[in-house]
Amino acid sequence: MSRTIFEPWPLGRITLANRVVMAPMTRNRADVAGVLPASAITYYEQRAGAGLIVSEATQPSAAGQGYPGTPGIHDDAQQAVWAKVAEAVHAQGGRIFCQLMHTGRIGHESLLPPGGQVVGPSAIRADLEVATADGQMVPCPMPVEMTTAVIKQTIQDFADAAERAVAAGMDGVEIHGANGYLPHQFLSPGTNQRSDEYGGSPENRARFVVELATAIAERIGADRVGLRISPGGQFNDMADKGNDDTYVALIQALAPLKLVYLHTLRRRSSALHEHLRELWPTTYVMNTGYLGSSEMDDLEPILAEGQADLVSVGRLFISNPDLLQRWRNDHPRATWDEDTFYTGGDKGYIDYPVSQNSKEKQR
Repeated sequence: MSRTIFEPWPLGRITLANRVVMAPMTRNRADVAGVLPASAITYYEQRAGAGLIVSEATQPSAAGQGYPGTPGIHDDAQQAVWAKVAEAVHAQGGRIFCQLMHTGRIGHESLLPPGGQVVGPSAIRADLEVATADGQMVPCPMPVEMTTAVIKQTIQDFADAAERAVAAGMDGVEIHGANGYLPHQFLSPGTNQRSDEYGGSPENRARFVVELATAIAERIGADRVGLRISPGGQFNDMADKGNDDTYVALIQALAPLKLVYLHTLRRRSSALHEHLRELWPTTYVMNTGYLGSSEMDDLEPILAEGQADLVSVGRLFISNPDLLQRWRNDHPRATWDEDTFYTGGDKGYIDYPVSQNSKEKQR
């Protein structure tokens, strides 16, 4: 039976071999300098059967790091490993975007350069614990409200990192505007209580993300820039429910740019998601969320019925590097080991085997 999920899809200046995106997943394997290990090359190469890989969240500057073990793409050593990752993925016929993430108020000053401060759109502390550089869990610090100068510098940092990603051979970048990190903090009235041009109205709360996307698009081309959002998301102590007007304003402002895709995190169908789908002029990607099912029979109707153009899948790709082949051949899926998601090293990272019958190139 023909399956929409296995059809190719044009995405900007590239064509994807199928309509499945490997969702961005933090794996905490980088060293203290934000440089990925050589095993990361193998990790991404093994999963190149996805139509598109979106990399783990990657800080665009040293000031944007919020977790130990996350990689950066703001210096030459970091970029050099990402170049090898891109080369390996392309050699297998895959495509890869780099997800750029500034964690904003979610983080600890011990992870930042000397004198660095945890920042956010407003001085509103997240009610949760975060890891220090040595792995201790402590209460989230009170963030320092970003000045206009810091906002402008942060936007430039993202654009510089995007340029590095493309120079490394990656096919584009995804702005992480979801899950309670800096762009999401600007979008939500629970974390953005500014009275200047970056707060106070839906259009103003959307301004930071619009300026950020515009700057990156001007640097590398809009057809290489995607955006991920999570309307209504509560992760990382967010209070984003009832904020539909901000997301409508955001998408209306971004539509003329024609970014290459919008990646939405959706735990259930909503009128807002349907409206955003109608407003968005290019590729629309849907992720059913941490509690949603990501098996093929659940995702296929989303594509076949036109709810989205692409679907993104996370944890199944951790334990099934050959996921597309397993789906094609109706082979069992391996179970992931959640205890090794963030532990470092190669165990639970590059040691998941392919199915005995998945020997041909994934598509």
